[in-house]
Amino acid sequence: MEYFRIGRIVNTFGIRGEIKVIADTDFPEERFAAGEVLTILDNDRPVQKVTVKNAKLSKGTYIVSFEEFNNINDVEKFKTMWLAINQDQQQELDDHEFYFHEIIGLKVITTEKEELGVIKDILSLGSNDVWVIKRNKPKLPDALIPYIEDVVKEVNVDEGYVVIELMEGLIDDED
Repeated sequence: MEYFRIGRIVNTFGIRGEIKVIADTDFPEERFAAGEVLTILDNDRPVQKVTVKNAKLSKGTYIVSFEEFNNINDVEKFKTMWLAINQDQQQELDDHEFYFHEIIGLKVITTEKEELGVIKDILSLGSNDVWVIKRNKPKLPDALIPYIEDVVKEVNVDEGYVVIELMEGLIDDED
């Protein structure tokens, strides 16, 4: 079964078996909702299924409790592990919406057919996501491409590429 990470367990919280999670999902309110069944992963191997009891956002991290645990000693071992969902739990997305794992790794090509590099990360910055492009030329810095209609012209997940309109000043090509 394939799993998709939705949050990193960074620490315990309190003494009642709660954990601190840095969310890695566009849908944290849904993923950490009471009753949601998640899988704890260690190095991408499933360790245990857990059911969310409660979750709240606090200073940029989610404090999550599970039905299965009520003591700090029960959750200590999960520090640095991941919370994940399986493929069946993924929601259908609208056109022009993609899961991060579908975008990361795609080739980036300009409308002039120049290959710039590969998407290595996605930053969620409020009004729109920004894609981090690892450049083909080693000396060039990563490029930051906003996911907006004026720049991103085509996303083809099946073929493994993205076409962008390279606006003047968008990336630095200086060595």
